[in-house]
Formats: sequence, structure tokens, C-alpha cells
Amino acid sequence: MSASTERKNRQAARAAGTDKKMLAAQEAAKQKKKSQIRWTLGTIAVVLLIALIFFLDSGVLYTRSTALTIGDESYSPAEVNYYYANEYHNMVNQYGNYISMFGLDTRSGISGLDKQNCPMLEDGTWRDYFLQNAKTNMAQVKALTDYAKANAISLTEEEIAAVDASVDQLSESAKTAGYSSANNLLAANYGNGVTTALVRQASLDTALASKVYSEVYDALSYTDDELEAAYQAFNGEEDLFDFLLYTVTATVEEGEEAPSDIAKVEAHADAEAVSMAYTDGTDIEDIQERFEVAVESQFEGEAPTVRSGVHGSSLNALYKEWLLDAGRKAGDVSVFDDDSGSSVVVFLSRSDNHYATANIRHILVKAEASEDGTYSDEAKAAAKARAEEILAEFEAGDKSEESFATLATLYSEDDGSKTNGGLYENVAKGQMVQEFNDFLFAGHKSGDTGIVYGENGNYAGYHVMYYVGEGRQYSDILAEDSLRTADMQAWMEETTAGYEAVDGSALRRVG
Repeated sequence: MSASTERKNRQAARAAGTDKKMLAAQEAAKQKKKSQIRWTLGTIAVVLLIALIFFLDSGVLYTRSTALTIGDESYSPAEVNYYYANEYHNMVNQYGNYISMFGLDTRSGISGLDKQNCPMLEDGTWRDYFLQNAKTNMAQVKALTDYAKANAISLTEEEIAAVDASVDQLSESAKTAGYSSANNLLAANYGNGVTTALVRQASLDTALASKVYSEVYDALSYTDDELEAAYQAFNGEEDLFDFLLYTVTATVEEGEEAPSDIAKVEAHADAEAVSMAYTDGTDIEDIQERFEVAVESQFEGEAPTVRSGVHGSSLNALYKEWLLDAGRKAGDVSVFDDDSGSSVVVFLSRSDNHYATANIRHILVKAEASEDGTYSDEAKAAAKARAEEILAEFEAGDKSEESFATLATLYSEDDGSKTNGGLYENVAKGQMVQEFNDFLFAGHKSGDTGIVYGENGNYAGYHVMYYVGEGRQYSDILAEDSLRTADMQAWMEETTAGYEAVDGSALRRVG
């Protein structure tokens, strides 16, 4: 091979990159580039993972996505979580230990509600139930706050301060419950993303919505004629009835599930015999006594049932129409039959609620209960003595309503009235314990005082009474409540029309 030919071959080899040194260098460069690519891709993966962890931990999924849209506003899963959990907590707080009767297991809180069937829905879970209620509540709040903006209604500084005070209290609640912060307390009990800032805004919105509702409600007014017409439209459903009742049950033969026709006829005959004996007993003027004697004459050792203050809407359909008859008068008697036997009914009286209610101030002094929950004579005597001391202190002063209110604030053990000086307004018959009720409607005049004993499931004790005066006519109160309810329902339907909650893609994160 000539020198020129060898030189040409070396040049060609270098040109083609087949020179060993060059090949080695090229190979090293390739490996380095691959290593750089792998390192870069690994770095990117780590950075993305860190970013994802930060993204999830920051709650962005719960605060920056859309769970619901109502009108022109979108709501995040965190915002819906708050309203959703509120529905749950409100129900649990309302029914307490009886909540299990609704089929709700509260042991795991708001988590797991999607695994519990809700008996109040035809086919759904407790998550569905509370979410449905939350949507309705949120739509109403949105509609009412929009109404507030359109009608220049806003919260006062005092009302805002009250909301802020409640939110500030969360920090103390968190410490008591063992949480490091209020936000951690809220996240644990209301769901991811719920913070004090979110709660504050939701509370302000709810307070404004309530204010709008109250202002519209309070602005409604009705004439006396409108109130009377509304009461008459109840057709006796709100009236109260007193009557006597004796039921003759038809005999059911052994092995039978229902009385025979013959047994029913016999029961009717016995009931008619009682009715006849009552009708013939005109020598006894007292209606109840006459009926008792009539029952005793046919069924030795038995007596009729006295029914007092029965609401018209609660009357037995068997004799309801008869009692509702406007021409019914005291002493009227009739027999009514059904599949179980016959009933004898004697009409006593009917109240159409056209009476004045009572305004009263009182100071409750409770007797100290024994360990078994009963009240000894000594405990009652001590409570009575204390009540007498308070009344004596009042009588030693100027005997004004204002001074009695001051004493009520100081001494009363009735948490429902002590903060407003022991005042109850527009008290209707039957709303208080019997002794309290008897004092209210005994014909007192303004300023009359007294001490009465009272007892119910919550306490036994003595009431120091101060009669303020007559309240509104009770029939007007019932009628107005009915009219306001109907008018506010119509107003709410009109105001909330079009404010429907539309599900967003992030709704699945709620609860």
C-alpha cells in the first residue's frame, strides 16, 4: 500500500469517527448525557412529589375547587363542609341521647355517614340527608344576603362584634378539647379546609340572612278583622274542648281477632243504657256527677274519663264532628260506634281562645333534690322560707315592677327568664305548671304578688309572683302566627326562586 493510500485511509477513518480515541470520547460523552438526563428526570419527579404533598397538605383541593354553585357564587368543599357538618352537629345537639332512635350512629362523628342508611330518605345515606339540608340552607343564606345588598341591609358594629366574639371563643374551646389551634379543632369536627376565617365569614352571612328574615317578619301587620277571620278559618282546630267519655269495648271471643257483629250490637246496647240513665238523671244538677252515676248504674265500680283542654286538631275522628258542632251545649250526650265497640260522650265546654293572656314576672326558688332525685319536706320548706324572704325584701322597698325585676335578676333560678327580670309575656292557659297557671288567671290586678308551689320534671320549688297585667288576646296570637307563617313562606319561596345549588366536580370531597 502506498503512503498516499494509507494517509487517505486514516483521513477517512477520522472523518467517519472510527479513530479509537475519538470513539472513546464519543462514548464517554453519550454516557454523561444519559446520566444527566436521568438525574434531571429524577430531580423533576422529586420536585413534583414535594409539590404534590405541599398541595394536598395546604388544603388547596378543599379551598380552590368548586363543590357547589349557587347563583353567581361558587363554593369550595371546605365551605360546604362547614354547612354540612353544622347540620349534623345541630341535630345531635338537639336530640342528645335520643339521637340513636333516628338510626344515626354518632360514634365516628361526621366521618362514615355515607355508610349509614338514613330512614328519613327513601333511598339514601345520612351524608345525603345532611348534604341535602346544607344545600337548602346555603341557598337560602345566599338569597337573603343578596336581598340584603339590594335593600341596603347590613350588620351593625355590635352585631359584627358578637360574631367575632363567638369566633374568638373557638381558641379557648380548642385548648379545652386538647387541640393545638382553633383551625385544628374545626378541621377535626367540621372537615378539611374549615378554618376560623371561613367560619367567621359563614357566621356573618348567616347573621345577615337572619336579620333580613327578622326585619321582613317584623314588618308584617294585620288588622283586627283580618286576625278574627284567620282564627275562624281554623274551623275549631285551635279550640279547646272539655268532655266526658265512657267506652264500652265489644267482647272478642277466644280464638277470634275481632269482635263479632253480635258483640258490637251488645256493646252499643250497653252504651245506650248508660246514655239513657244519664238523660233520666235530671235530679242531679252537676253534669259530671250525673254521668258518673249513670255509668255506675250499668257498670259497677267503673267511672267515665274526664278529658280537659283537648285541642280541636287532636279530637278523635269518631266524635270530632259532633263536638265541633257550633250548636253543641253543655250536657249534650251521644253514642258513637266503631269496630271495637261504642263510646258515650258528654259535652262540657268549648274555649275559642278569645281571652286575654297574662304578663308575669317571677322568681323561682328551687328545692334541693335528694340523691335519688326526690324532694324531702325539709327541702321544700327551706325553699318556701327563702321565697318568703325574697318577697319580704321586695315589700320592704318601693314595690315597683322595676325593683321586682332587679330581684329576679339577682335571685331567680329560672335560666329562661332571670336575664330579663323574670318576665314572661302573653302566657296562655295551660302553658305553665298548674299552680302557676291558676295564679295567672285568678283575676289579679297589676302589682299583685304571691307565692305558689310548682313542680315538673326539672324542678320542685316556689315561685315569687308579680302580676304585670293582661297580655294580648290569645286567639289573635294564634291567628297572627298562622298568617305570618304563611306570608313568610310565600316570601321565602319568591325570594329564593332560582337559587338552586348546582353540584360541582369537587362535591365528592365534602364529608
